[in-house]
Amino acid sequence: MINNLAFAGRLKKVMDYYQLSAAAFADKIGVQRSSISHLLSGRNKPSLDFVLKVLDAFNEVELYWLLNGKGTFPRTTGPTPTVSFSKTDKVRAIKNDSDIDRVIIFYKDGTFQEYQQATKAKKKSGR
Repeated sequence: MINNLAFAGRLKKVMDYYQLSAAAFADKIGVQRSSISHLLSGRNKPSLDFVLKVLDAFNEVELYWLLNGKGTFPRTTGPTPTVSFSKTDKVRAIKNDSDIDRVIIFYKDGTFQEYQQATKAKKKSGR
């Protein structure tokens, strides 16, 4: 559960970091100015749309930090782990005749990577 006042404090920290007033912040992420006022006062909880707009507009903001204070702000940059699979990897050994279409890896910072096989036209029986 999001603590409204703690979220408001983190939102204010983002605004201070970028030296934006509440009005300029609202304009930057494309929301009504009253939305920012209601969030900063602790009256409202942030919507998913609001959070996604903040993350899209400000690369240094981490999802978990914004929502619950865990993590860092501004985001510390570092190497992004990458995973690659070959046709002979053990992933195939899980189920030889599998219908695995894609693998998604979720990271603690809210990001993810998706790996998808080249698709072939498959016939499905209509039984």
